[in-house]
Amino acid sequence: MFTQIGAKPESDFSDPLGMLGDCHKRILFFLNDLVRLAQSASSARLDVAERGALERALRYFKESGPRHTSDEEESLFPRLTALNNERVGELLAKINSLEADHASAELAHLEIDAIGVCWLADDLISYEDTTRLKSLLRDLAQMYEHHLAIEDRDVFPSAAALLSDHEKTAIGREMAKRRGLSPEIVRHSLQETPQPRNTNIEVQA
Repeated sequence: MFTQIGAKPESDFSDPLGMLGDCHKRILFFLNDLVRLAQSASSARLDVAERGALERALRYFKESGPRHTSDEEESLFPRLTALNNERVGELLAKINSLEADHASAELAHLEIDAIGVCWLADDLISYEDTTRLKSLLRDLAQMYEHHLAIEDRDVFPSAAALLSDHEKTAIGREMAKRRGLSPEIVRHSLQETPQPRNTNIEVQA
């Protein structure tokens, strides 16, 4: 669904930070679908394509979205916080802000899901629900624009530079387990993927 000619292949569990970045692309993809559906909502019933897009977007944010949040809050952020490194101090405030964003986004998605489920059940959406849905999505889009930029620009590159290979492997194993996959899949990925040498690269926060 997300493959483009000439684009970088999506990361696997041997590159958990790359996987987190790939998840951001999916978040934006499904968020844009919801925005498009809300903007075009009318008194007409959902057609087959609209129903499919709405179902897929709601399912993503209900099932995959929380796993992505757990990947960050349970696997990545604690390891960064535990580092005895002067660079970490610059990230702590950002991490606290990101976790607050996660909590706000969760509440918004719960309300969006409730509206979307009713829309699917009735095949119609009221003017009031359309107005509320547009408002929720507008605020969410603004939050994600800022939130994802911080992670992609500051947090993930810093994690790539500061965390050891062992810690990154552990994150990949936890991410696999969170998805109901055997942690052994990480070992196989590592065997199949050439690993770059560790370098001490200073990353701008």
